[in-house]
Parts: sequence; C-alpha cells; structure tokens
Amino acid sequence: MAAGITTHVLDVSTGKPAAGMQIELFDTTTQPPTLIARTRTNRDGRTDAPILPTAQARAGSFELRFWVADYFRTPDVFADVVPVRFTVSDATQHYHVPLLCSPWSFGTYRGS
Repeated sequence: MAAGITTHVLDVSTGKPAAGMQIELFDTTTQPPTLIARTRTNRDGRTDAPILPTAQARAGSFELRFWVADYFRTPDVFADVVPVRFTVSDATQHYHVPLLCSPWSFGTYRGS
C-alpha cells in the first residue's frame, strides 16, 4: 500500500461495515486544527479514496473525527464525535486507522 492515511469503520453491534458515517481529518500541528478532508464511508465502511492521499503524505500530528452519534441515531448512544489523535512519523509509510464501534463503545488500532 502506498503512503498516506486510510480508514474504515466497523459497526460491531451488527458485525457489518458502518456505511454513511461522516469522517473528518484535521492537522493538529496548527491552532486551531486545520480541516484537511471531510468524507463519508461507503457501503463497505471505507472511504472511496485515501483520506490523505500519497501525494499529500507528510509527517505530523493528525486527528480523525468519526461522527458516531449521527450514524447510530439512538437516544442511548454513548459517544458523539469520536476523536482519534495519532502521529505520522514516517511519511513514506501507509497509516491505516480503523474504528470499531457500537452505540456504547469504540476502539481503534494501527492497521495495515
């Protein structure tokens, strides 16, 4: 996989991809953080293109914001917008940052 940042979202309450979730990517080295990209997941829970393409890959601090409450739309949803802050230390590497979520929990990891 080429350099850049990708993501996907899995709804663990159903075991299926989270289609239609809004995701934003921010550069957190600026104050206030700078919005780089805004997109929605497709029916496979992935974005149609890398959220930070290879041509724009760079080292730095970033934050993905996943709009979990808008996706689940239930009155007992625990999280509203889930922020995931991470550092890209090597701009030549691919960073895949998935989100596993339900209306009551969430988790992430550096994927491949």
